[in-house]
Amino acid sequence: MASRVWLAALAAVAVAGGASAQTAEMARGSAVYDDRCGGCHVIDGVGQGPNLRGVVGRKAGTLAGFEFTPALKASRLTWTAANLDRWLVGPQKLVPGTAMTATVPDPRERSDLIAYLAALR
Repeated sequence: MASRVWLAALAAVAVAGGASAQTAEMARGSAVYDDRCGGCHVIDGVGQGPNLRGVVGRKAGTLAGFEFTPALKASRLTWTAANLDRWLVGPQKLVPGTAMTATVPDPRERSDLIAYLAALR
């Protein structure tokens, strides 16, 4: 009986720790967004770059109301976490002719940013 109580307590701590880690990841991702993306992109509305709400899972170059480059429209990419990671390392390398030039070179910042974007549904 005592071992069940201990296991339940351990599970609760693990869940709380996971939630805390996820909260920290979201906070870091939001900060990366504000620092590196927010100058051109918006979460809702119209910006210099496309709206990023719901970007994870979206087909590249297809957001209604935004004019994408022909290169991005023709890319046939879907914004998966892996493709966003590659994109953020070098958009011009992934899709030559795209308008985006900004990069996020740090792997942890990219991971946090992608997790943040994935949460924006």
